[in-house]
Amino acid sequence: MLSQLRTAILMTIVLTVLTGVVYPLLVTGLAGPLFPVQAGGSLVVRDGSVIGSSLIAQPFASDRYFHPRPSAAGDKGYDPTASGGSNLGPIDRRLIDRVRVSATALHQEHFAAAIPVDLVTTSGSGLDPHITHAAAEFQVPRVAHVRGMSVDTLRALVRRYTEDRQFGLLGEPRVNVLRLNLALDAATAQ
Repeated sequence: MLSQLRTAILMTIVLTVLTGVVYPLLVTGLAGPLFPVQAGGSLVVRDGSVIGSSLIAQPFASDRYFHPRPSAAGDKGYDPTASGGSNLGPIDRRLIDRVRVSATALHQEHFAAAIPVDLVTTSGSGLDPHITHAAAEFQVPRVAHVRGMSVDTLRALVRRYTEDRQFGLLGEPRVNVLRLNLALDAATAQ
């Protein structure tokens, strides 16, 4: 019995050191040189200042910009320290009311078009930096009107920033909202 206890304690110590110290140090040590952008948080820098991360959504409320998915992360949304979904089920009155309010506002923006679901629902983390290509297309008329751009020019910009399905088959074509909005600012500054 004592030898089994000694073996169990020794295995616990060995596995703790391997999985709690050696493995994290190895992965961290390799990540920096092999994937420097990702290991650094995929930070987006403009004019020498960090303005966000391409991995974390941030709010864009102005009609001059494309808007991300709604966020349930934190009290005001888009809080990376409070990542998480709303955990509201499909028959929860609070979810139904929130979606109804969002849909009503979007119908006022673009009455004839079908509303892409990702413009009225949150992601599991509440911080998804992407919207579907359809959600970006839905917003094109509003952004083009406010910025005084041609719809065709703006659609071409959206197409240029649309990423394909992951591995060619997972998910939907998507657009990183921060990168698209930065490209939009650069295009209208010229």
